[in-house]
This record gives sequence, structure tokens and C-alpha cells, in this order.
Amino acid sequence: MSSLFYKDISTNEYVSGCLLCDEAPCRKACPHSIEVDTIIRSLRFENKAGAVNKLPNLLPCDTCEEKPCKEACLKGKINESVPIDKVMKAISTESRVKENEVDLEIDFCGVKCENPFFLSSSVVGSNYEMVAKAFEMGWAGVAFKTIGMFVPKEVSPRFTALSKENVPFVGFKNIEQISDHTLEENIEFLKRLKKDYPSKIIVASIMGQNEEEWTKLAKLMTEAGADIIECNFSCPHMTSKGVGSDVGQNPDLVALYTKATRKGTNLPILAKMTPNIGNMEIPAMAAMEAGATGIAAINTIKSIMNLNLENFESEPNVEGKTSVGGYSGKAVKPIALRFIHDMKACEELKDAPISGMGGIETWKDAAEFMALGCENLQITTSVMQYGYRIIDDLINGMKLYLSSQGYKNISEIVGSALPNIVPTDKLDRDSICYPRFDRQKCIGCGRCYLSCYDGGHQAIKVDINTRMPILLVDKCVGCQLCSTVCPARAVEPGKRVKK
Repeated sequence: MSSLFYKDISTNEYVSGCLLCDEAPCRKACPHSIEVDTIIRSLRFENKAGAVNKLPNLLPCDTCEEKPCKEACLKGKINESVPIDKVMKAISTESRVKENEVDLEIDFCGVKCENPFFLSSSVVGSNYEMVAKAFEMGWAGVAFKTIGMFVPKEVSPRFTALSKENVPFVGFKNIEQISDHTLEENIEFLKRLKKDYPSKIIVASIMGQNEEEWTKLAKLMTEAGADIIECNFSCPHMTSKGVGSDVGQNPDLVALYTKATRKGTNLPILAKMTPNIGNMEIPAMAAMEAGATGIAAINTIKSIMNLNLENFESEPNVEGKTSVGGYSGKAVKPIALRFIHDMKACEELKDAPISGMGGIETWKDAAEFMALGCENLQITTSVMQYGYRIIDDLINGMKLYLSSQGYKNISEIVGSALPNIVPTDKLDRDSICYPRFDRQKCIGCGRCYLSCYDGGHQAIKVDINTRMPILLVDKCVGCQLCSTVCPARAVEPGKRVKK
């Protein structure tokens, strides 16, 4: 695959500091009308091919002495401006990628979707105006914020983020509950949305407190014009007993409430699963046997984070107190993919449609979920951080990737990675893949040596004159820790040999 579909170390460090401003002043300042902000945003969202395609045929940055875009960059008010000219020059040498005709339309639970990208059930889809804006921008559907028979009493604040080194947003925690609108208001939102956007897909997420409520809510959502019903069995921080993840961990309750929901609707039903469990397949099977059409996974992970070691309070800090909340964001993607794989690997669930979520930010994240068997995708945390506009690079990046690989329809990649995930006893244990050092890229920082000696098998030494790493083949076990930690990407898997 072309290098255009992978992060480029030469530009990634430049663009990672971009504030991704609304109505970016850098673009307004460019005298050549270059889409500076959207180009950088595409690079941030792993859509390098899309960024290259947005460049003018003749890049004027070399002759632009004033650099007004850099002068206008708001990051300069914090520390240093983004080196916009360097970013543009770095990608200008790349060849453009032709976007062939690719169809992103996909059938999910018998419902035709213009693309697989939906807003997930959360604050990002909680009233008419918000969802209408998202629809106008290209989102195919919404799982509307969970509707119940009651309006919860919320706290303030209710969000916090986990950071690491210079990355301000690794993970995200929330202690927010279901919709804070009344049942009547939510029904009106759904009716208006379906009337004004008949081709868009409305997933009505519901949460009852007993069988009667599940049945009644399903009936009301069906009458309001929903296309799919999603049963929220998995919110990890509801204040009421017997709801949220307390349900999702109990297969009997999952079955009971799925049956109750089925009594109230003939629409497809998704059972939204909790990751706060060892084997998601067990409640998922219970849901399918009880009448669900498909599965939605994963919801947020129970978490506590950001302890203040001066006063021992935690975040979100509500008058000095907090509670266990739901963890989401890019950091949970590997966990989400593991649960989705486990369900697809389960004989009883292999044909169940899955709406995947958990850490999707870019088209590449989305493609990974689909390659493991998802036919639909839901996104929240990335929207909360960057806005609905991420749909531009989700769609464009996915189309460019698919066309570059010769695919005609997005459905062709669904499940493609499943045969390559095997039990540990099926992996080749009779050979070693040694690392290969690229002397041209190596900067002599010694990170590979430090990691190998202190965290590996002492299989690397450093040349005292050149600071270049030297592999001690008799000690190397091929673990590839060195290639994992190399900041210059000067180490990569090399030759595989028999032990």
C-alpha cells in the first residue's frame, strides 16, 4: 500500500500541534487561497492522500516570503506557530491519488445506509439542531441519546480527559447519564428529524427500568419514525438501580428486556453491550436468542482517573467527589476490537450484524472495525473533541483507501481480517523475525538499546564511535521491541529464519 495511507513522521510532528481552529485564521491569511486548515486537518486524521489532493498544482509557498499564514496561526499565542510552509512542502512531493468510483452505501440490519458513519448515543446527538447539522454535513445516521421514561438529575462538571506527554487527549471519562430532555421532547425531535431527513437513519436508543417500560418505549420510538431500536444495556454510571451496565452483565436480564422490547416493535433491535465483563458473547447470545437483530459494541469502560495527589480528589471533580465513570476515546480501540473479534469468532454470533464503536477517530480506525466484521460504525468522543467536521476525512479517506486497493464497495472489506486472528497455539513458534536497522534513518539516540537492555533481552549494543546500534544475533529473540520504540522509525521487521 502507498505510503500515503500511513502517518508520515516528517509531517506528523508539525501538524500534531495544530489547534484545528474553527474558521481558522491561517486559511483566511493565505494570499493564494490554499485550504491550509483542511489540509492540516486531513493529515491529522490520517488522510494524507486527501491532503495531497487538496494542494494546488503549483505550490506558491517557496515564493511566499511573508508567511502570513504562519503569522496568523493562533498556536503562536501559546508557544510556537505551526510551520505551515514546511508542512505544505513536505507533502507536495507526493503523487496525487485518483479517487475512483467507490460506493460507501451499505446494508445494516436490512436498513440501507448511505455510508457506515453514525453518531453514537450521547450528547453529540441529543437534540434536533445538533443532529440536523450532522446530517447536513454527511453523517448517514444517528443513535439518538438514550431516551427513558425519566429525566436524570445531572452533575457539573461531568467530563475529563487523560493526557500523556505532549498528547492532550489520550482518553476521556464521562459521568453523564441518559437524555436530559423529557420523553415528549425527544419524541418530537425524532419526528422532526425523520420528516426533514427521510433518507437518514434514526436509531432510537432506549433504557427502561422494567419490562413494561422497555415495551412502551419501543412502541413510542417506532411510532415516532425510528428505523432501528437500540437497547442501552450498558451505561456504566446510572444512579438508578437495575439499569445500565447492571443489565448488560446479566444475560437473564438482557434476554428479558430484549423480549420486552420486541413486543413493542417490528423494527430491527440492537443490543448495546457492556465491556465491563469477561465474555461479551454470553449476554450477546442471550440478546440474539431473545429477538435482537444485531449487536452494538462497545459502550464505555468503567474507570477512575486523574487523582490529585495534594488533596486526593479525582476528576470530574464535583465538590471534591467523583464516581466511577465511562472511559472512551482512542485508548479503548484495541479493547473494542478484541470484543468484536470474540463475537465474530463465536459460532452462534458470527452472522450477527454489529455496529462497532470505541475509539474511532479516523477512516483507518473505521476500516479496522469493518475488517473485523462491523457493518456500521458509531462515533462520539472524536466528535466531542473535533466536531462533526471529521466526517469529511472519514468519507474522503475511506474512499481514497478503497479505490487505491481496487474495491468498488465498502462492504467488500467487512470481515477481511478475521482469518488472520487465530488462537495463540496456532501462531508460528518455529521461526524468528529479526529487526533490520536503517542506518540512513538512524539518529543515534540509543532508545532501542535502552529498551532492549532494560526491558528486553540485551540483544543490542551501541557502536561507541557512530552511536549506531549493533544487533547481537545470538541473544535476539525477535520480539521487535526495538522497532516499536524507535522514534525515527529506523528499525523495522527484517528477515524471518527458522530457529
